[in-house]
Amino acid sequence: MASNKPNTSYTQQNHKDHIRYLDMLKQEFKKRFDEPPNNERLPEDFDTIKGIGNGAFGEVFLVRDKSSLTYHAMKVVEKEVVVERKHVRHLIIEKKILYSVQFPFLICLDVAFKDNVYLYFVLPFISGGELFTHIQKFGGLSDELTKFYGSQVVLALEYMHHCDVVHRDIKPENILVNSNGYIKLCDYGFCKIMHKKTWTLCGTPEYLAPEIILSKGYSFSVDWWALGVLVYEMNCGQPPFFASDPSQLYEKILDGTYKCPDVMTPNCKHLVKCLLQVDPSKRYGSMKNGIFDIKSHQWFNDISWQSILHQRIPAPFIPICTSAADTSNFPEIEQQKLKKASNCLYEREFEDF
Repeated sequence: MASNKPNTSYTQQNHKDHIRYLDMLKQEFKKRFDEPPNNERLPEDFDTIKGIGNGAFGEVFLVRDKSSLTYHAMKVVEKEVVVERKHVRHLIIEKKILYSVQFPFLICLDVAFKDNVYLYFVLPFISGGELFTHIQKFGGLSDELTKFYGSQVVLALEYMHHCDVVHRDIKPENILVNSNGYIKLCDYGFCKIMHKKTWTLCGTPEYLAPEIILSKGYSFSVDWWALGVLVYEMNCGQPPFFASDPSQLYEKILDGTYKCPDVMTPNCKHLVKCLLQVDPSKRYGSMKNGIFDIKSHQWFNDISWQSILHQRIPAPFIPICTSAADTSNFPEIEQQKLKKASNCLYEREFEDF
């Protein structure tokens, strides 16, 4: 049986101390958000090694900085595609957030720049690959490893929400595993600075909270729902709500019923149940005690939040990374050749980039 007793190792005093720490980080976030970064780099400053990913707006390459000889992931986004899909404002906000976040479990921006055709985001190269790949490989993770990754996502979301940022696309594909076994949450394409409710339909179908589907207006609660889906998928190897037809999938989400396999411990089941509450006012993370309900839950009773934050706990799983440029944890993809143009395209649209 799951215990309803809170985890007494994480106290209200611990929580208050951590909030003071987050207050300092928020001031730094706001300062960086209002100050544009230095963009004085060129594509020619980097050697392209190989493609390691592709997305809706462009490609991701492993590159090496010619001056420092350090390896990075370079996300290359075609201006024309962004303009056609009316995503210009979102992409500029994404860049500002990437530059502003300074937290152990969040990917941050090294540098960004543009040329006649493309926008370039240079990011740290996280050689362990996507968490999704490891879940697929193992068919689900142990309770210990699920809890280890889950605690870092909790801390990352707590920091983002404290900085008034909602992520809106938490999923294993957007979590990278570092060579030391800790994680980095990435892809801020759906992030938004939030002060009131928003109504935008966005995210990944299996991870959408009911209030997004119902167009009721939503806030930070959607990330806590997604955390519940993530914990379930990490532990069980698949999300709790699944259907090949989107309308059937949304019906299952709105109904809020799912089955937990025997592999899931009672305390893990209880936390997932508390996160996958259809009514956001009854969802852990969104009630009177806020995130304290999550961090003090019995499932986390053997987690030292400070030790996780400062990465003092040995990771239960270390991905095989033979070198700083090892791409073996990423799938092989077809190499894309970048275009060149003599005229500078969409200069006005991206003058703030």
